[in-house]
Amino acid sequence: MAIRAVDFIAPAKALGFNTWAGVPCSFLTPFINNVIDDPEMVYISSANEGDAVATATGAALAGKRTVAMMQNSGLGNAVSPLSSLNWVFRIPILLIITLRGEPGLQDEPQHELMGQITGRILDELQIPWDWFPRQAEDVEGALMVANWQMERTGLPYALIMRKGSVEPAALNSRWSPRSAPAALAESDFYSNDAEMTRQQALRLVVEGTPLEESIVIGTTGFTGRELFAIEDRSNQLYMVGSMGCASSLGLGLSLALPGKQVLVADGDGAVLMRMGNLATIGAYGGENFRHLVLDNGVHDSTGGQSTVSRGVSFAAIARACGYGEAAEALTSAQLQSFLQGQSGPSLLQLKTKPGVPDELPRPDVSPRDVKQRLMHHLGVDVPWSAL
Repeated sequence: MAIRAVDFIAPAKALGFNTWAGVPCSFLTPFINNVIDDPEMVYISSANEGDAVATATGAALAGKRTVAMMQNSGLGNAVSPLSSLNWVFRIPILLIITLRGEPGLQDEPQHELMGQITGRILDELQIPWDWFPRQAEDVEGALMVANWQMERTGLPYALIMRKGSVEPAALNSRWSPRSAPAALAESDFYSNDAEMTRQQALRLVVEGTPLEESIVIGTTGFTGRELFAIEDRSNQLYMVGSMGCASSLGLGLSLALPGKQVLVADGDGAVLMRMGNLATIGAYGGENFRHLVLDNGVHDSTGGQSTVSRGVSFAAIARACGYGEAAEALTSAQLQSFLQGQSGPSLLQLKTKPGVPDELPRPDVSPRDVKQRLMHHLGVDVPWSAL
């Protein structure tokens, strides 16, 4: 038995599942094609499955019901945000995961092991799951159960899709990016040593992101801790895990809240870990997205090991990926100009000095409290926001 993609998408849309992010799989083709073709729905084509999860999670923070789609071979890419973002903060999204390598069915050898353990991985991640419905009359019930589970637990819920569950559907529209790649001018590159510490830069960030107009996402490690130490504000979220996912979380949040300025305070090591998301931001990001890369050339929180950022221009990569504005910088004046800018998505690669303030505190507010506080600040009231 197989259903039409619209048999699932229409009731999901009626329940508010209008934001979808994912990575293609042949089993998912009818779904992706139908969502792309629907002008009332949003589809973000993510560079990898972990970024799809984080982008959907960012939109969920704004109160949206969201879906992340992936092949089970990509579930490994999503383990980090599922375990250290969604689980820690209690932010639910609906997962649709295809079952390649299902035992008893012939498939490619690279899918064999994952086909045997997909359900067990979800069990270990404490993500409740069920089989994707194969009859139209079962869809509404499956969605109601999924929604009930997510609202009750604050955890993701997964539907595992077997081969042949959905009838083929053609793609009738073509997507085009918001902006074209561009090169940096010679004046956009820096040539001297850093002038500021990360903490000095973050103080300017706090000063330049008004409480009611802005949201600030601090990447995992010392960036979030220093942001907390400077001033613990209700418009800030401190990533405590899911390294590299701050920009994809911020992208989802910025798309869901176009009236708010979203600034991601990122690090060079974190950006290097999931650099494919720069292309996704360049393609989908709006004018309200600011990406600040605090580049000190080291992994500060793990002992100061060097990253390879000395040989990388994140600004040049961002412009090549379609960011509206991007530059390298050294000074407080350049940072302040970036914070006041109006053209996005924009990126500033700010060279900073390595090192950490003495006796830097850890946040004394829990991740769940940070989530609750931010959602309350944004006026978002959904059943799981208080979990």
